[in-house]
Amino acid sequence: MKKAIVIFLMLIIGFFKEGKSQVMAAKPQWIVIKSSNLHCWDCRELLDKYLVGENDQNWQNGMLKRSYNLIAGEIKIQFIPDRVSIDEIRTALNNAGFDADSTKAEPSVYAKLPPSCKYITEGGGPKKGQPCHLQPM
Repeated sequence: MKKAIVIFLMLIIGFFKEGKSQVMAAKPQWIVIKSSNLHCWDCRELLDKYLVGENDQNWQNGMLKRSYNLIAGEIKIQFIPDRVSIDEIRTALNNAGFDADSTKAEPSVYAKLPPSCKYITEGGGPKKGQPCHLQPM
């Protein structure tokens, strides 16, 4: 009888330790990624649609939140590191046609982006007197 109680207690303690380590491993983190061609509302919507698909299909909903600073060309992402890595997030941005820090956009996808989402050196981004970082009405 004593052996059964001891084994039962060990199983319960092991179960709680395992659950605690899983919760600790899944602590969300934030990353800010700069993109030299993420400056307008159209770009934001294209990227957002792409990231939602990646999150649902490949990342087990590991991306929790996103916020954009279109004036600075930045995206801030909260993610769960044991479901999606920073490199996977950068690769997804590249595959959507956007630069991600030092990694460059996939050329074939970048070529298909709307003119406003091109690099400023190629005539993309906001035009004088026509801000494109604001949500259209």
